Amino acid sequence: MERLIVQVIWDIIYRLRSGQSVRAIARDIGHSRETVRKYRDLAEAEGYLDADRELPDTVANFGGLGPAIRVSSNNVSTVEPYRDVVKSLVDQGVEMVAIHRRLLRNHGYTGSYTSVRRFVRHLKPKGKEVVVRIETPPGAQAQVDFGGAGKLRDRATGKERQAYCFVMTLSCSRHQYVEFVSDQRMETWIGCHRRAFESFGGTPRELVIDNLKAAVIQAALDNPILSEPYRRMAQHYGIIVHPCRPGAAAHKGKVENGVHYVQRNFLAGSEFLDIEEANEKVKVWVVEEAGIRDHGTTHEMPLRRFYEEEQAALLPLPREPFELLSVRQATLHRDCHVEIDGSYYSAPFIYVGKKLDAYVYERVVQIYNGVELLVTHPKATRRGERVTRMEHYPPDKSVYLLRTHGYCQQKATMIGPSCAKVVGELLSERPLDRLRSVQGIIGLGEKYGERRLEAACARVLHYGDPSYRRVKRILEAGLDREYLAPSPAQQELRFYEYARPASEFFAEHVLNQVEREASRC
Repeated sequence: MERLIVQVIWDIIYRLRSGQSVRAIARDIGHSRETVRKYRDLAEAEGYLDADRELPDTVANFGGLGPAIRVSSNNVSTVEPYRDVVKSLVDQGVEMVAIHRRLLRNHGYTGSYTSVRRFVRHLKPKGKEVVVRIETPPGAQAQVDFGGAGKLRDRATGKERQAYCFVMTLSCSRHQYVEFVSDQRMETWIGCHRRAFESFGGTPRELVIDNLKAAVIQAALDNPILSEPYRRMAQHYGIIVHPCRPGAAAHKGKVENGVHYVQRNFLAGSEFLDIEEANEKVKVWVVEEAGIRDHGTTHEMPLRRFYEEEQAALLPLPREPFELLSVRQATLHRDCHVEIDGSYYSAPFIYVGKKLDAYVYERVVQIYNGVELLVTHPKATRRGERVTRMEHYPPDKSVYLLRTHGYCQQKATMIGPSCAKVVGELLSERPLDRLRSVQGIIGLGEKYGERRLEAACARVLHYGDPSYRRVKRILEAGLDREYLAPSPAQQELRFYEYARPASEFFAEHVLNQVEREASRC
């Protein structure tokens, strides 16, 4: 039978004499019912359960089991012989697991890690932490947090998903706004804030938040960095945001307790058809149960305190609510565009391959690199539309995009008539396919000079081959500097003009006969 300490044996006898059942005693003292029954039988044999007999002062050597186990505060730790070694390691900042390992390896210690841990804690006991409870005036502050809500069914898909409980607690009245959501994305976080403010009919002057990724990019005591959408939302409503220090959840204890209250009192033991039903019922619960309870700290009803003291002290809501449709992360592709909802938006080429944040509003799309705004685009009106700024391309690439059909024709006219004719023929034939060729011809003028380009274009027209490749070869070979003889079409030819005299081909009497025949006509 399990041997219990003296205090536990005496407690079992006392409880049995008081009429408590074996089951209840086992539950209260944390031991099996079998153990309690055996001690009951022993106590009955010794006469300790006789109500007319006084309780014994001691139960030593109870039932012939030998001396009962006693709790002693004078036990010497097995680590005590190594006190100096352990103290030196603790002062050096060595962790307890490492201390135990070194004692085993270097000093012949054979005890357990638990003994080392207990010894170290007695060696450097922690003082009792003193806290200061801060009470805030009405309308001054609200605390915000997410908590787990288990799995709830999504009405749209019919599938169960992990759900989260958004809670905003007004620090003065402890009145709450509660909403269940299926993610912790930026647009969800901001949307919950907007609906909470609307339910209160105003906004507090300050928000105390956790270091949620959607709200805080970098948490620091002296310089917390808020994510850009959350910062804009706070400015829109005129709110100052105070992120907690990492690991300092007690700094927002009011909402921490509020989350736990929702979990233990609304969610625990409840079943909902889906997340929408949970949200419908929690609105009623906040008013009819949570709002009229006797709050453990204020000992007032949160809802009554809200209406009587806090609601009038809130800041008024702005005329228009803060609108943020979504936040996306998108990679900037090689064509210097990110894809958002099937449309394409440009960003500077130096960020190609990097993930950027895109904030989608009702009329504009803003692209950020962290907290740095890169560009604001008007929102595309249809899928597949490309919204582009030419300065986002590298200079050597953008020059070709800027040289449109009209630009090339105008530039060629300025260079000369031959160049204008070459460009005109190329663009009129197949504009889409030949635009790059025309851009190349215009670019040759920057390299070789416009006068030489005009001469080269005249030469390709002379030979009937107006193409970028031919113009380039003429310039490379310097043929544009060579004399260009007039073409046969440019010469004034008569039918009676020949390069050689007729006497070389015909006899004199033949020529005379031809002349006589001609005179008769």
